[in-house]
Amino acid sequence: MKVIDCPHIGKRPMSEFVYGHEVREMPKPSEASDKEWADYVFSRDGAPGVKKEWWHHVPSGIWFVFERDTLTDKFIRLVDIAEVQYEL
Repeated sequence: MKVIDCPHIGKRPMSEFVYGHEVREMPKPSEASDKEWADYVFSRDGAPGVKKEWWHHVPSGIWFVFERDTLTDKFIRLVDIAEVQYEL
């Protein structure tokens, strides 16, 4: 069984988590062109590598951002939410 080691809730089976999406900066809705908005909504960088991703822990209802290597499928670290916040 695959386990995610989270400093906040301890080691938990991956089956308790649901993948959200890759963390990407959203363009300002009031300033983005239709093309920029469509690119944000529909385009993804599928190249393997280290990515920041949203993960939802279903039993607790908590969302986390983890850094994960998508090539090896290894969770590297829990990301401080201050690293992913941005102004709208």
